[in-house]
Amino acid sequence: MGNAESVVAQKRLARFRPDERPVIEGIFDRLHGTGSSVSSGKTDKVLSLDMLKMTMGKMASESMIKRVFQGMHSIDPGVPLPPGDGIIHEQLVIFLADILRGTAEERAPLVLAMAEGAKATATTTEQIRDFMEDLVSAAVQTLAHRGNLRAWQPDRMSDEPQGVKLLAEQLTSELKSPGFMNEKVNWLFRIPAMAMFLELLIGEGLGVGLPSCPPPTLLPPCRYAPWSDLRCLLNIPLLMFLSPQLPAGHSARWRLLFSTNIHGESFTRLVGNCKSKGPTVMLVKDTTGHIFGGFVSQSWEVKPQFQGDSRCFLFSVFPYMRVFTCTGYNNHYMYLNQGQQTLPNGLGMGGQHGYFGLWLDCDFGHGHSRARPLCTTYGSSQLSGDEDFKLDTVEVWGVGQPPEEQEQDEKKKSILDADPEVQAMMEMTGKTLHSQGLREPEEDEG
Repeated sequence: MGNAESVVAQKRLARFRPDERPVIEGIFDRLHGTGSSVSSGKTDKVLSLDMLKMTMGKMASESMIKRVFQGMHSIDPGVPLPPGDGIIHEQLVIFLADILRGTAEERAPLVLAMAEGAKATATTTEQIRDFMEDLVSAAVQTLAHRGNLRAWQPDRMSDEPQGVKLLAEQLTSELKSPGFMNEKVNWLFRIPAMAMFLELLIGEGLGVGLPSCPPPTLLPPCRYAPWSDLRCLLNIPLLMFLSPQLPAGHSARWRLLFSTNIHGESFTRLVGNCKSKGPTVMLVKDTTGHIFGGFVSQSWEVKPQFQGDSRCFLFSVFPYMRVFTCTGYNNHYMYLNQGQQTLPNGLGMGGQHGYFGLWLDCDFGHGHSRARPLCTTYGSSQLSGDEDFKLDTVEVWGVGQPPEEQEQDEKKKSILDADPEVQAMMEMTGKTLHSQGLREPEEDEG
């Protein structure tokens, strides 16, 4: 960057590794479709909105691309700007540095500029929510275009546009009033998904391709689902919302264990398919259209006592996305019973007998969500449309490694690793330690 006046851009460029800086500087010319424009130290070339549309058109809506353009255009590069509304080289470098390497304070003005669009008024909560809808939609579109859906099939999943709106509302739910700049910066600190969505869209949409800045992982892998027979309650935005809440995050592989669409309306089948299967996510849709569910961190087991631990949580999907974690009031995390005469038979999470945060009765057609005013275990409000609801759909996904595979992995470990005394005794008696020959030699300590 030969222009001595572009101090701001030079400082931003220094955030990248020396081998990455030519890549960042070369993006302008690649987008412009020309040769080097910076070696001479001065250029009148600018990026137009149409050039951005040609590059990002398959990964974002026209409105989102306009927002990105407005964000770039809002930057003061510290050098004179040419007439017109084009983007100069220095503005693009600063934009990339702040999006890919910047702090929340540095991203905040860009987010507000993108949310405002062409309007010069103070950014409102509604504008930020509209921006988030565009951004979430672009993130989903980018994952699909780049083939990074990790074996999920959106055409066999629930309403994606609705999921986009619900996730955008959830991400902006803490912005109750227009507020001041500090409030919005604090909000950006609390919403790591914002930075990840922007990094994905800008990194992939502009083809940045830095080895030190790979695309963020936003989805867990789908290990198994009979897609030809399934129409599931999940959608991509919902997975982007739920997955970070799990203990294993995006690394936990999901596999379908039960769906009323495939396995029928049978509580016995539900229990049989989900018992002893490790952590699970359950989704329930009632006949009023409300969708909700819960995550349990341990295997479901049939017993007359409460089970689980504080990693369990309840959640709502529709009409709003929220997660309700443990309050610490009690340990009534999960309950599963069948065939008893003195205790309730069914599946429940939170609260107490007869007043669960989420309950499915063993007759399988009915359930309840009784929380007046809130579920004592999870602090959730009523999740269903009616307190006593009728079931429409139930779906259960196993998340993480199945218990049987964990047991197999443990069996593969040598007994010598588990019991050093056995190893020492065998060495003393002159026995050959066959398993040692299969291990990598240990390096000598310096």
